[in-house]
Amino acid sequence: MASRQDEKDRRRRDREAREQAAARNAARGRTLRLGLVGAVVVAIVAGGAVFLLGSGGGPELPERRITDLNAAVRAAGCELRTFRSEGREHLSGPTLSREVRYRTNPPTSGTHEEVAPEEGVYEPGTAPREEAWVHLLEHGRILMQYRPGSDPARIAQLEQLYEEPNQGAPSYHVVLMENTTRMPYQVAAVGWTAYVGCKQVTDRTWDALRAFRDRYVDKAPELIP
Repeated sequence: MASRQDEKDRRRRDREAREQAAARNAARGRTLRLGLVGAVVVAIVAGGAVFLLGSGGGPELPERRITDLNAAVRAAGCELRTFRSEGREHLSGPTLSREVRYRTNPPTSGTHEEVAPEEGVYEPGTAPREEAWVHLLEHGRILMQYRPGSDPARIAQLEQLYEEPNQGAPSYHVVLMENTTRMPYQVAAVGWTAYVGCKQVTDRTWDALRAFRDRYVDKAPELIP
C-alpha cells in the first residue's frame, strides 16, 4: 500500500505535469493568435511618426456566479446535450481527405484525421476542418466555438474565457476557434460526446461555458497531457 508521502508526491507530479502542458499549449496558442481582435495592433502614421494602439480586448467577462452545470445552462437558456460515441477511427493515407458525416452539430466524436491539429487560439477563417479538430476532443480538450461572422468584441470575450485558469493553470486543455459546421448556435463549448450550445449570448452564457469546461475537460478516451 502506498504511503501518505508517496500519494502526496504523486499528486505533486500530476499537478506539475498539468501546469507544464498548459504552459506549452498557451505558448502554441500565442503563435496562432496573429489576427485575433484581442491582439490587434493598429498602426497610425501621422507627421512621420508611427504610434501603436492596442484594441482593448473587448468588454470584461462578468464574474462567475453559478458553478453547477445544469443550473448554469438553465439560467443561460442554453442547450446541454450528451451522445453515444460515434467511434474514433483515423483517416490517413488515401482516406485522409475524406469528408465524414457526423450525427451531431457540432460534432462530438467519430472518425477523424490521424494527426491532431495545433492547440491554442485560431484566427477567424483559419480553423482546421472538423475531421481534424474532432481529434482534439478525443484528447480531452474543450473546444470553445463561435459562429462565423461573430462580433469581434464577442470573440475577444471568448479569448478572455480561453485564458481563464482552470485545473490550476490558464488555458488548460482549451482551444478557441470559429465553428466550421454551420452549427445552430452563436457559441458552443464542445467535449467528447457532449456539448453546450447557446443561441443567444448574455451575461449568463459565460457561466454555462465555464461549468461545461470544468465538467468535461480531460473526459475522453485518449487523454494526452
